[in-house]
Order: sequence, then C-alpha cells, then structure tokens
Amino acid sequence: MSVDGLLTDRGVVVVGGSRGIGRAVSEVLCTMGAAVVVNGRDPEAVGQLVDSLTASGGAAVGVAGTAGDEDVAAGLIDACVQSFGRLDVLINCAGIAEPPGSSILGISPVEFDSLIGAHLGTVFHTCRVAAPVMAAQGHGSIINTGSVAFLGDYGGTGYPAGKAAVNGLTMAIAAELKGAGVRANVVCPGARTRLSTGPEYERHIIDLHRRGLLDEMTMRASLDAAPPAFVAPLYAYLAGDLAREVTGQIFVAAGNFVGRLPRPTSQVLGYRDHSDNAPWSVDQLHTMIGG
Repeated sequence: MSVDGLLTDRGVVVVGGSRGIGRAVSEVLCTMGAAVVVNGRDPEAVGQLVDSLTASGGAAVGVAGTAGDEDVAAGLIDACVQSFGRLDVLINCAGIAEPPGSSILGISPVEFDSLIGAHLGTVFHTCRVAAPVMAAQGHGSIINTGSVAFLGDYGGTGYPAGKAAVNGLTMAIAAELKGAGVRANVVCPGARTRLSTGPEYERHIIDLHRRGLLDEMTMRASLDAAPPAFVAPLYAYLAGDLAREVTGQIFVAAGNFVGRLPRPTSQVLGYRDHSDNAPWSVDQLHTMIGG
C-alpha cells in the first residue's frame, strides 16, 4: 500500500516540531501530503525546518513560541485554520529534560512547576483550543507524547509526574470526545535526541542501573537509542484514517519496537459486603497486602 498521499491536504499542528522527534514527525507528515504548522521555541530552528519542508514541495508554516502559553497555543490553531483552511490533527512533541541529578530530595518548587508546565501545561493549552474545533467538525486526531518514565524507573520528579498527567488527560479527552468523532492517543517514544545524548545523560543512565532502577537491557537500550525517524511513522499512522478506530490508547515506540501499555485494572485483594461486615482491620489488611 502506498501511503505517500495518505494525509493529503490535512491540516496538522506539530508542537515542538522543529527539533528531535517533532522534526522527524513534521518531515514524515509532509511526505504524506499533510500541511504542517511547525512550532518550536527557537524561531531560527522553526524557520530553517519550514524552509526545508517547502523547498521539498511540502506545505508548511512556522509559529515560534512556547505552546504552554495559552496565547501561543491559540495562535497555533488559528494559524492552521487560516493557512490551510482546516485543523485535522494536533501532535504534541514538546518537552524539557529534568535538571541534572534532580530528585525529590533536592528539586525546587520553581523547577518542578517548570517541568509540569512544559509537559502537562502545553498539552492542556493546545488541546483546550483544538478540541472544540475538532468536535464541531466531527473529526480529528490528537496525539500527545508521553514517556515510560511515568513508571518512575528513570527517577526524577516533574518529568515523570508531567508525563503521567499527560496520559491521564489524554485518556479523559479520548473518552469525552469519542462520540464527537475525535480520537486521542499517547505515544511514549524512545529516540536519540538532544535530551538523550551526551556524557551527562550517559552518566545518569549508568547510575540508574547501578542503583537498581534500570535493568541491563533497558540501560543498554537507553544508551543506544535509534534516531527519531524510527518513531515518527507511528505518529503518522495515528494521524490518518487507517487508525480511525484507534483511540484512548498508550503506545510505546523505540527503534523498530512498537508496544501498547494495557489499561490498568484493579486486582482484587479482598472483598466483603460492607452492609453485613465491619471495616477491614489493620491485621487483615496486612495479611492481604503484605503478609
């Protein structure tokens, strides 16, 4: 099957689309016919990518700024509608790294708030503006970027907390907007970017392994991640009609590995009817949970 024109004339906003994974996503979308609004904090990086995309025959415009700002977020959606006449897809790829050595033992409130804003705040502000447009037209795809770091295995504070919140918000959006024809999914990518290269990053990963947070396979995979181009096709798939039935899911992609995180369900540890029984005692709870 040829997918070169699978996204022809679709209007797409790629937040954090000028570098790293976002850049690879912007590039593959253009090759598939989409018209892309490229966003990033650095105006020069945004302009260079837009020039490259248009020189290759793609349709692209740039909007520089931090999409965690509600005015910038609104401007991105407006730019897509004004430039291309439609908004079909919103992709959030923006993010910042945890400060070196960051942990709950030493992070400042300002640093934590910055991390939450860069991840959860950006997704909230862009989705808040895009969702009504998509719901009114009866179709649309929202693809947010999470991270397996939300499990806590990579340590940190605001980064895993922000990514976990992105997962929860995306699942809520998917449930709320399914009846309106709008889909929402999460991609947890692994790729070699500015955030995952350099001696400091390598020392951090090796230290996590030394402390027992990462097993050897995960450590080696983290130190030898594939380029962003290996992750970008999953975003492109979720953007298009081939994925019309796919919503409310969390995917993992790294290199040529693609996985899906199952929806959490409760494991029953104990049950009895509260109308006929007293509350569990502490000893009973210990037997069920830790005994």
